[in-house]
Amino acid sequence: MTLVNAHAFRRCATLILALAILAAGCGLAAAHGEGKKADKKGVLLVAFGTSVEGADGVYANIEKKVREALPGVEVRWAYSSKMIRHKLAKEKNARLDSPAEALARMMDDDFSQVVVQSLQTIPGEEFHALRETAQAFSGMPKGMRQVVVGYPLLATTADLEKAAEALLAGAPEARKPGEAVVFVGHGTSHPANVYYAGLQYHLWKKDRAAFVGTVEGAPTREDVIRELKQAGIRKAYLVPLLAVAGDHARNDIGGDEPGSWKSVLTAQGVACEPVLKGTAEYGGVVDIWVEHVKQAFERL
Repeated sequence: MTLVNAHAFRRCATLILALAILAAGCGLAAAHGEGKKADKKGVLLVAFGTSVEGADGVYANIEKKVREALPGVEVRWAYSSKMIRHKLAKEKNARLDSPAEALARMMDDDFSQVVVQSLQTIPGEEFHALRETAQAFSGMPKGMRQVVVGYPLLATTADLEKAAEALLAGAPEARKPGEAVVFVGHGTSHPANVYYAGLQYHLWKKDRAAFVGTVEGAPTREDVIRELKQAGIRKAYLVPLLAVAGDHARNDIGGDEPGSWKSVLTAQGVACEPVLKGTAEYGGVVDIWVEHVKQAFERL
């Protein structure tokens, strides 16, 4: 299957899913006798999700700021991770919508225009999958007239500059001169991984002892270790470059198992102190997402 055909197949599958959800759970609107519906605008915030107890509390902070920025506009949520949705449904009987399910419900609830705001860090594979889903719903007959997607955290040079400033402003207060702060993101094989290197550049313009690393991309852990050794740094604070300090933060970054960032850096002579604080806890970082919501809303 070619790439073009694969995209067409996914778009078709999304449309079929939307119709199935509406038919099974909500009922399709009657085809006749409907007058023109009044404009009803809404915002759908889309997070990856987390199963770590209490870690998702930061989502409330994002929603609060979005509601303040757009008074009177209804805000809903969706979660892109199928694994997380199914795990929470099984363990806590929690019903979480996927982006397609949430948009189908909004369509049935007569929303005419919707902003889908990505809470991803970079415009990688997850972001582009979300855009495809949103495009499938935009202009659907008897559905929503328009669906637009807000940029993730890092999308423009201005975003990189603001994010660098916000992350450094939220760095641990206990950090002393000569100690490093290492922001560790997920990383990806997608071309958008280059945003991590871009963020590193803007961090270094402000603080030469601030570093960016990734669990599954570049800069790698080995890159960071090399930089720390060249700078003669013997202590580093490990800070998640993730919206929520969930499983990756608690295990892959700050865990005690042999393969974690904490364990490997410690073995290399760098004392590490993990910080369980997701980027959604930084006021300046959340402001970037909120600004992207407002920009997308202006395009409606």
